[in-house]
Amino acid sequence: MDDVRVAAIASLTPLEELDSDPFLVDTRSQHAMCDRWAAGRGYVVSRQLLFYGMRPDHRMLWADVEAGAVDLFVVPNERVLARALTSARDFTAECARRGVRLETAGLDEPAYDAGMKAQVHRRLSMPTAGYDGC
Repeated sequence: MDDVRVAAIASLTPLEELDSDPFLVDTRSQHAMCDRWAAGRGYVVSRQLLFYGMRPDHRMLWADVEAGAVDLFVVPNERVLARALTSARDFTAECARRGVRLETAGLDEPAYDAGMKAQVHRRLSMPTAGYDGC
């Protein structure tokens, strides 16, 4: 049996929103949630996508589907989907039109304390300095 190949969608939310909604800013945790969801079903995450206000019909969003490299999309939750795309409803409709499943992981988000927020801030504000988040 072939592996189900998953494209995990995360929202590329500006760092300025870290205090108001840290999970939307923390792309690493968003992708980790999608990875856990996929692994729990025996699926393979073949693509990790980062979007902020992507049009649901953008050709780059569908290139892996058309190439046969992605069987379904997963997002951590509806908030992430709403931020990642200009219209979650239109994206859901486009998935249905193309026969591609769209799943929501729906797992518990991490509870962010000041230390976790500081780690996210460091990781995202210093990528060109070689900081890898460890």
